Amino acid sequence: MLSRRHLRIKVLQSLYAFIQSGNDRLDMGERELLKSIDKLYEQYIYLLSFLKEVFEFAETRMEENKKKHLPTKEDLDPNTKFIDNRFIKQLTDNRVFRRKEYDLKINWVDEQEMLRKFYVKLRDSRLYKDYMSSSGDSYQEDKDLCIQIVKKHLTDFPALEFYFEEKNIYWASDYYLAVWLVLKSIKGFENDHDSFHPLPGIFKTADQADNEDLAFIKKLFRKTILRKPEADELIEQRAKNWEIERIATMDKLILEMAIIELMEFDSIPIKVSLNEYIELAKIFSTAKSRVFINGILDKLIEDLKKENKIIKKGRGLMT
Repeated sequence: MLSRRHLRIKVLQSLYAFIQSGNDRLDMGERELLKSIDKLYEQYIYLLSFLKEVFEFAETRMEENKKKHLPTKEDLDPNTKFIDNRFIKQLTDNRVFRRKEYDLKINWVDEQEMLRKFYVKLRDSRLYKDYMSSSGDSYQEDKDLCIQIVKKHLTDFPALEFYFEEKNIYWASDYYLAVWLVLKSIKGFENDHDSFHPLPGIFKTADQADNEDLAFIKKLFRKTILRKPEADELIEQRAKNWEIERIATMDKLILEMAIIELMEFDSIPIKVSLNEYIELAKIFSTAKSRVFINGILDKLIEDLKKENKIIKKGRGLMT
C-alpha cells in the first residue's frame, strides 16, 4: 500500500535516527526500520477506528437526546443519514478490521472529550450540512463523505495528532502518512465487498520471499550505511567550497541515499531516482539546500555514467 516514495521516506527517517543514536549495529538499525513500518500500520488501524468511533459517538448522542427531560421534535425524530453511513457500517462489519482492532486493544472510552470536540467541529462544517441536506442516498455518497472527513478534518485536528505523539514515539512523525494510508484504503473499498474482504497491507505483497518493496528498503538502508565513506567522497569531490562536515546531516543523507540507489538498483531509471530525491529534499530540506542537492546530483549522475558506475538494465533503461 505504501508507495516507493513513502518507503524512501521511512528509510531516510530510520537512517537519521540510526546516525543520531550513535548506534553501529546494522542489524539493530534494520529491525528499528521494520518496527517503525509495523507501527505505521498500527497507526493506520487506529485512525480507521477513530473514524468509525466518531459515527458511533454521534449515534450515542442521538439516543441520549431522545431521553432529554424536554426533548425537541428534532431530538425525537432525528435525521439518521449520518449514523446510517453505509461505508462505516461496512468497515464496522469487516472481520479483518475488527480482528486488528481487537489485537491492538484499541479503546476510545477515555477519549470521549476528544471525540466530542471532533464531532462538534464536523457537525458545524459545511461538509456535514451539505451531506445531511442532500437528497442523495448511495454508498458512493457515503464513502465520499468519509474521504472528505479524512481530508479536511483528520488533517486539521491537533488534539488527535497530540494523542498519537503521546501514545507512541514511533507515531510522532508519521501522522500524515497514516492519514494517507487511510485515504487510500477507503478509496479501495467497493459496495460489494463482504465482511471478509482483506484490508490492504503495508507492502504490495505479504510474501517475504517475493516482496520487492521489503527487499528494496532493506537493501537501501544497509547499502547507504555500508557504502557511506564512498558516497561521502563522491559528494565532497563535487561540493565546491563545502567540507563534508559542514553539510547538514539530512541533506547529506538524502545525497547518500540517492547515490546508493543510482549505483545499486539497476532496474530503477536514473530520472526516477533523481526526481524522487529532489522531492525528498523539498520535504525535508530548506530551499537553499534543495538547490544544493539538485546541483550535486546533476554533476554526480553525469560523472558516474562516464565512469560506468551507473549501469542500468531492464526497466532501469527507461527514460
